[in-house]
Amino acid sequence: MQRFAPFALAAAVVALAATWPIHEAHAQVRLPALGDAVSEDFDILAERRLGDRIMREVRRDPAYLDDPALLEYLRSLFDPLLAAARSRGEIGVDLDNAFAWEPFLVGERPVNAFALPGGYVGVYLGLIALTGNSDELASVLAHEMSHVTQRHIARSAISQQRQGLAAMAGMILGVLAASRANSTDAAQAVIMGTQAAAAQGQLNFSREMEREADRIGIEVLASAGFAPGGMVGMFEKLDNAMRLNDSNQYPYLRSHPLTIERISDARLRVREAAALPPPPETGRASAASSPGVKGPPVRSLVPHALMQARAKVLMDKTDQGLLRQQALGAAAAPGTGPAADLPRLATLYAGAMASMQLRDFDRALQTLAAGEALARGPFAQEPEALRQFTLLRVDILSDRGGPPAQLGPALTAALAPLAADRSRPAMLARADAALARQRSGEPAATETLRQATESLQTWVSEHKRDALAWQTLARCAEPLGLRLRSLRAGAEAAYANGDVLGAVDRLRVARQIAQDTRSDDYIETSVIQARLRELEGERRRLLAEMRGERHPEDVQ
Repeated sequence: MQRFAPFALAAAVVALAATWPIHEAHAQVRLPALGDAVSEDFDILAERRLGDRIMREVRRDPAYLDDPALLEYLRSLFDPLLAAARSRGEIGVDLDNAFAWEPFLVGERPVNAFALPGGYVGVYLGLIALTGNSDELASVLAHEMSHVTQRHIARSAISQQRQGLAAMAGMILGVLAASRANSTDAAQAVIMGTQAAAAQGQLNFSREMEREADRIGIEVLASAGFAPGGMVGMFEKLDNAMRLNDSNQYPYLRSHPLTIERISDARLRVREAAALPPPPETGRASAASSPGVKGPPVRSLVPHALMQARAKVLMDKTDQGLLRQQALGAAAAPGTGPAADLPRLATLYAGAMASMQLRDFDRALQTLAAGEALARGPFAQEPEALRQFTLLRVDILSDRGGPPAQLGPALTAALAPLAADRSRPAMLARADAALARQRSGEPAATETLRQATESLQTWVSEHKRDALAWQTLARCAEPLGLRLRSLRAGAEAAYANGDVLGAVDRLRVARQIAQDTRSDDYIETSVIQARLRELEGERRRLLAEMRGERHPEDVQ
């Protein structure tokens, strides 16, 4: 797999900002705590466009990962932090409306996270695998979100602009070219080149900005109901890991250097946040608080343990890694050790998932059954445990396929507990199951496929940037004979993934087919024509940007 280089790209973000059209602010924004003229020099709309431009490149990278279960978990942490930041006044109305506020996953091993312009926050699977509970992971999200809310990227961009546009432009072009050439080393070589080396010291956030992100991050973390001690725990875990062995797996520490002062400040702020002792910990909960510090309501450890196990499987898809996880799951299946052992539950989940990746479906279902027994027994009070095992069972059965007489009843039984679940993972699981039944030749599959198609259509009407949902809609509509809908959904998926030219090409094909066949689907035809006009306009704007021209929409 290609080595994803978002930190080389993120480091170059500031340089790219120097080449971005700068004009008067369109709206008043809340002054950041450190205070400067950011809103005058680099307004929030320009920062959002810059973030969108970078995300077009990120989404096209093979390491960009949309795993429904993991992304749902990440959002379950990110959204309360976002709500807390809003309620505290860290995010003004204009910033709230302009930015994307979107976390995303990078499917690789390094322990890393990063903020991009416009409200995008990237999280590596390696970071999820390292964190011991939701409070620790949320602390990293809170820190990165604070970089965004305080507009640290924009401030750094203004600083870079004063350092010399020629050097900055040369660096960003080199980094983007190197990243497209799948070369992390080449990107680093560009950054450390003769002209760009002088600017490299300005690329990382300043110490003042790091302290501000720590301070505000801890306050937002506590306001969102997480244990503020999670940040201290994360700092200490990263510090210990770095001391033992880096091996280039901890780039987070190179962009966010830990110092004794920084860790001490975090401990002090945690104690200021709450002074009473934490509630007693149980085998299924976490307060993640330092000794002598009051924690928030105790959180279940089960969701994090299962998503940590999932991250470990997805970040190492080599046969050796998957076989290792499979073997661990098989060893845990007989039930040695405490019945309510959380590590055993997570190991069974990882083992079943690894077996599915290896296409050893019999072993996958055997290991899964042992995990489901735990979820229904000792962990019966944790409904998320059984829900995650149920979603995994649907995935395994859909991937395995089989004759319709066996597959249909098996999927119907597996999906029954998810009947009232309207979440994104459940919706996509139902769609995949319907497609599997259709492939098997089951006569009743047409109706289930139609229901899945309508559910997806409703979803994408409200979540227009959901590329995976659009892709799944395209797959479901095609066998139903809804060719125009399928083509349009494929175009929208391409657009959501940053491929504007590909989206335009697909819409042109759909328009031509509608004309050639004299389609009576007037609604879909009109939508295709209107959408094609929109994207052709965006295509012209992108081409103008590539030539360094100002597009009329940027001139106010």
